[in-house]
Amino acid sequence: MRLSTLLVMGVLVIAGTYAFMERQKIHNAWQTFQHERQIARLHPDDPRRTTGNDQIVVLVADWCSVCRRLQSDLWRARIRFRPVDVDTADGKRAMQAVRARGVPVIIIGQSVIHGYDTLALDEKLSPLGYDIYKKK
Repeated sequence: MRLSTLLVMGVLVIAGTYAFMERQKIHNAWQTFQHERQIARLHPDDPRRTTGNDQIVVLVADWCSVCRRLQSDLWRARIRFRPVDVDTADGKRAMQAVRARGVPVIIIGQSVIHGYDTLALDEKLSPLGYDIYKKK
């Protein structure tokens, strides 16, 4: 190939890379804007205001055996989560904010899972690198 052809190809590659990077910046800014808008619409007591995209909050009750089993599974898998007792004032407000009627309620990022649904938990935990309910 001629030197001028290689030079033109190099310039095109650099320009294409720069355009791609700028497009990614715009996309990321748009995603951040939409996320902040969604958070602003949430009730002030909604746990999703603090979970971001990957933190986990579990609404539980001391008297709930299913809640104890869920917490045990999460602890055994070394998954970091914040338990919130629904029999406290904060827990009651959180339950109302996510429109929950029963426990457990698992909040993973911006997703709310009502009940001990292992399929839904797998779907939301797998992208975070956790596979606690999948058969091996």
